[in-house]
Amino acid sequence: MQREAIYLWYYFDVQLRQIFWYWVLGMGVGSAVSVFLKERIHGALRALGQKKLGYFGIFVSSVLGVASPLCMYGTIPIAASFSRSGVRDDWLAAFMMSSILLNPQLIIYSASLGGTVLIVRILSCFLCGMMAGLCVRWFYKEKPFFHFFGFAEPTSRDTDPDLLLRYIKNVWRNIKTTAPYFLFGLVLSALFQRYVPTEIMTDVFGGNEAWGVLMAATIGVPLYACGGGTIPLLQQWLWEGMSVGSAVAFMLTGPATKITNLGALKIVLGAKRLFLYLAYVMAVSLAIGLLVNQII
Repeated sequence: MQREAIYLWYYFDVQLRQIFWYWVLGMGVGSAVSVFLKERIHGALRALGQKKLGYFGIFVSSVLGVASPLCMYGTIPIAASFSRSGVRDDWLAAFMMSSILLNPQLIIYSASLGGTVLIVRILSCFLCGMMAGLCVRWFYKEKPFFHFFGFAEPTSRDTDPDLLLRYIKNVWRNIKTTAPYFLFGLVLSALFQRYVPTEIMTDVFGGNEAWGVLMAATIGVPLYACGGGTIPLLQQWLWEGMSVGSAVAFMLTGPATKITNLGALKIVLGAKRLFLYLAYVMAVSLAIGLLVNQII
């Protein structure tokens, strides 16, 4: 028993040393964006409602969604505010989709997976947002896609008049929110390293096979809890032979189907459109994962 504990601590400690500073930097950057840039990012999208940008508006909205520091529960009230400001549903779809999948803090975390995976993650999340906007534009052109009735203006918790204190409080909230998931992810990764043979991961998720991408997309649904918490797992799986396409599929379906996100989306989409959303996420994650495996 003592020997097993030593092995597990070794795996835990090795990965903690490799990822810890990405986590710290991610929190610092994420809180800085939230405190100092959030209003400018959201103001830029709100201003789109007064312009006729056509398809280019979908592109801009997806970029702003990636840059937004909000989680889904924060994104929906602000999206309701954007809608009242005249922002189109297809632009909102692009913004909300990419905002669910990625944020500045998670971008920093993902850098620990290597430059290739980081670039692929950013591009795939942006693409997923773009395609969501296009689908809403093409298939819901004459009718509303979202129902934001009853949503009040979002309230900000970053209200301290002292900017430094405002930033410190945001970082502290960030630590309390992400630390348990981050540590849990490290524990799971250590368990995988110790008890799951490398050959299994290579056989299931390796190579360019569609089966591996489909499996990764599927397990992303129940396993994903927090972006930072899955980074240690992904890093270990990639070391053990998981293909980049499989990793991308996991990173798309995971945050998009988080149970808390689905609960929030059910309110603004309704049952029918929520089903369409889930079908879209699975189809796009599989397609992008397979495409990535063909390229890389």
